[in-house]
Amino acid sequence: MDTEIIHQAVRVLGRDGLVVYPTDTIYGLGADAFSENAVERVYAVKMRPRAMPISVAVSDIEMLSAIAVVDRQADAFIDRFLPGPVTVVLKAKSCLPEILTGGTGLIGIRFPDHPVPLAIIRELDAPITATSANVHGGPDPVTANDVHVPHDLLIDGGRLPGTPSTVVDLVHRQVLRVGAEIEEVAGFLAEMP
Repeated sequence: MDTEIIHQAVRVLGRDGLVVYPTDTIYGLGADAFSENAVERVYAVKMRPRAMPISVAVSDIEMLSAIAVVDRQADAFIDRFLPGPVTVVLKAKSCLPEILTGGTGLIGIRFPDHPVPLAIIRELDAPITATSANVHGGPDPVTANDVHVPHDLLIDGGRLPGTPSTVVDLVHRQVLRVGAEIEEVAGFLAEMP
């Protein structure tokens, strides 16, 4: 992996810029999740309704635990499925801008199994937004050519798998979006106390 592109991405994020990056599912649109201005830009370029939360990506379990409340059952689920193509929804801690939760108090978190976002997040030392790099409701971008939202930097990772992450609300123990690894996720959820 080109370390210069990672440094460049971190510089862009550090000035509230937007970075399109490859993941283990589709292309994501990254902004510094701790910057309300940067998150506002994500909503604007995606034309996403403000009442809809925006997920974030982390580079390790420690960062996940720093931004969300993780109970014993959630910890077991996270241990089984992350890193991987699953978004977990948990109670957000107050360190995150409220705009990310869409007023729900909950935050979706991705821990992608892909070296590019992990390297960016580690170097930034902060979570980044993990929403698809598309206009709200548009097709999921699986190649760099599929990305039509305004951005400051695009990291081309070639053709990606294309199946979005499965979204699991671990607070209410339910699947919110069917995606990758759904059978295993549903089976694990059914066995949770």
